[in-house]
Amino acid sequence: MRKIRAKIPGSIMLMGEHSVLFGERALACAVDKYIVVELTPLSEPEVIIDSALAHYRSNLAQLTANPNLTFVLAAIELFMSQLPNGFRLTIESEFSHKVGLGSSAAVTAGVVAVLSAYTELKVDNKSLFEKALTVVHKVQDGRGSGTDLVASIYGSIVAYSVNPCSIKKLPACPEISLFYAGYKTKTPDVLRRVEQLSSANPEIYQQIYHLMGQVTLKAEKAVVEQDWQNFGCLMNHYQGLMDALGVSDRVISDMVYRLRSSADIQGAKISGSGLGDCVLALGQVTDLTMPYEQIEVAVSEQGVSLEYL
Repeated sequence: MRKIRAKIPGSIMLMGEHSVLFGERALACAVDKYIVVELTPLSEPEVIIDSALAHYRSNLAQLTANPNLTFVLAAIELFMSQLPNGFRLTIESEFSHKVGLGSSAAVTAGVVAVLSAYTELKVDNKSLFEKALTVVHKVQDGRGSGTDLVASIYGSIVAYSVNPCSIKKLPACPEISLFYAGYKTKTPDVLRRVEQLSSANPEIYQQIYHLMGQVTLKAEKAVVEQDWQNFGCLMNHYQGLMDALGVSDRVISDMVYRLRSSADIQGAKISGSGLGDCVLALGQVTDLTMPYEQIEVAVSEQGVSLEYL
């Protein structure tokens, strides 16, 4: 068999953080920073993985655990009964796993894509998403909305709901800027903190999630109508709700208000679960200097792509 290569864009949340886990709408987009996963068939029943996180070798029949490759190994286990033989996986990334561009989701989608092709299973966006989400839930004890997977697999901007599952691709490429706070809190840790905060006033948090959903629905309409001024206003509204949840902090607030002071920026908010990581802005800053690392990104119209070498 020939080599199989998948190219997968990273992703960022535009809107719907936290509330998507409570049945509300989410908006995310693919970005032009990519992960490439290449599978080379082997004649021996072994698995070799070369990546920046680990160099790995194991017998296919009994995979040894590796804490740096949990998503990759879980994806392999999903296909175990259908694998014709061993293989080598090479994983290369254009961005750091420490920065919130959905690296785990992109790697998972890429590995699922090449393994689907290797086992001669159906390779389409819907089946890739379903299999990749199964992997994520296995690794994260059932947690994870799958929003970042949808964006990386489908490309462009996607509107997504978990239950019932609804995926709508929105062909739009707004100009965006992304800045990194310099630190990141793991999403499960952020979710636990929100759970603790909400326990005293659960009915208030339910109202916050519902408001988040209403803002996101209006934002989806703004994307469809290319009304970026309104979309920027809605970003600001959503940031206020993220603050109300308790996932904004002093650094994030400083980033947001610095960006909003620019005449070039129409809106700014956390992108991701919060308590660090990235702030997303609508527009490109030209009239101020930000004391934070800028991650150069643009919306990628292309989702996952597969080729045989």
